[in-house]
Amino acid sequence: MNVLRTPLKLCSASPLTGWTRNGFCTVDELDKGFHTVCARVTNSFLKYTKSRGNDLTTSRGSFPGLREGDFWCLCASRWLEAYHAGVAPPVLLESTNIEVLRMIPLEILLRYGI
Repeated sequence: MNVLRTPLKLCSASPLTGWTRNGFCTVDELDKGFHTVCARVTNSFLKYTKSRGNDLTTSRGSFPGLREGDFWCLCASRWLEAYHAGVAPPVLLESTNIEVLRMIPLEILLRYGI
């Protein structure tokens, strides 16, 4: 289910995202990062997360590296951190896992919804 309480939709197949790389922001007990927020990444967010030690722009192994406009399943805690820093990227609500509501209030997500 997504945060709108409807079936979870695909976040991205290109680049292929998701903790399990199935295109969906699904989680399991091994996902310590809680990759539940489907966001359209922005340059300001990519720069911010790189400054925090998570470079999402550089290709590594099967990870293609992200560019502005790509959709990606982000860690809920990093998205919330970026929100507090004023650089949170827009959120695709239909593809954002309902589990994120344990950490981020729906009213905040709605303000960033696309």
